[in-house]
Amino acid sequence: MAVPYPIEPMLAIPGEIPSDPGAYALEVKWDGIRALAYVDGGVRVSGRHGADFTSRYPEISAAMAPLAGRRAVVDGEVVAFDPEGRPSFARLQRRMHITDPAGAHLLGRLPVSYVPFDLLHLDGHTLLDLPYADRRALLDSLGLGAPPYLPCEPAVLEATRRQGLEGVVAKRLDSPYRPGRRAEWWIKVKNLRTAEVVVGGWRPGKGRRAGGVGSLLLGMYARASPAEFLFVGHVGTGFTDAMLGDVLRLIEPLEIGQSPFSGGLPREISRNARWVRPEVVGEVAFTMWTRDGRLRTPVWRGVRADKIPAEVRREEQR
Repeated sequence: MAVPYPIEPMLAIPGEIPSDPGAYALEVKWDGIRALAYVDGGVRVSGRHGADFTSRYPEISAAMAPLAGRRAVVDGEVVAFDPEGRPSFARLQRRMHITDPAGAHLLGRLPVSYVPFDLLHLDGHTLLDLPYADRRALLDSLGLGAPPYLPCEPAVLEATRRQGLEGVVAKRLDSPYRPGRRAEWWIKVKNLRTAEVVVGGWRPGKGRRAGGVGSLLLGMYARASPAEFLFVGHVGTGFTDAMLGDVLRLIEPLEIGQSPFSGGLPREISRNARWVRPEVVGEVAFTMWTRDGRLRTPVWRGVRADKIPAEVRREEQR
């Protein structure tokens, strides 16, 4: 049986630590991007939507060395660690857009790691219907350095908070793997509130930002009416100079003559806005949703090239 390629990864729902902790295990939620490794003679790597990541992250092929002579599909996360050993999405941003092997190796000063956490196929056998606990036992036997899963206890979440980590994912021990499905068997519990957003416009900067981006105008699609593109706020903090330049290069070719947002925007926001086709997805951290459906105090975290705009939907306020 040939190794299937590509596979859409299974996704988690947002929530809290389960009330029946004995049925779950916890994994650290790594602040990276999803990637599946396919081992069958050589190694291929795909992203969440099937994009080929093989040359972009050559470290993953090296990490699969213990599987030489075997056939397997491994699910995991690409993570860039800072000098203190903490996941850094900002560092990962600097690797995301390098697609040729030579360029990736030139960034040896910004290495990435592959953190495996599930095993979907092994030596011609599909493992999708096996319980999570059994798949993890097989993964752990392969010598890929998968981090251990942990007891489902609030103290584990608190420990990740103290260490500055993103949070945890609670996974039912008896759950199968369902590709492409956002399943209730996996629950992501975050220490920091983040949201994916789509850029619908920008406002020119002033002072040291003159001639570039001052702030981005952000939107999400309505869950009940997917054609409705809702304005959810604007963000002007969290950017490095490099991030501002990268964003401007992405959105300038997308300029259009009128607002892509459904309904009007406040005059103070739209007065000197430049509008763009909503094709660039980013991520922000924020404190809460306001009553009028806006993100309060958003901070830019980076472009999410692994996400599709149509999937960025306005969730119920939590």
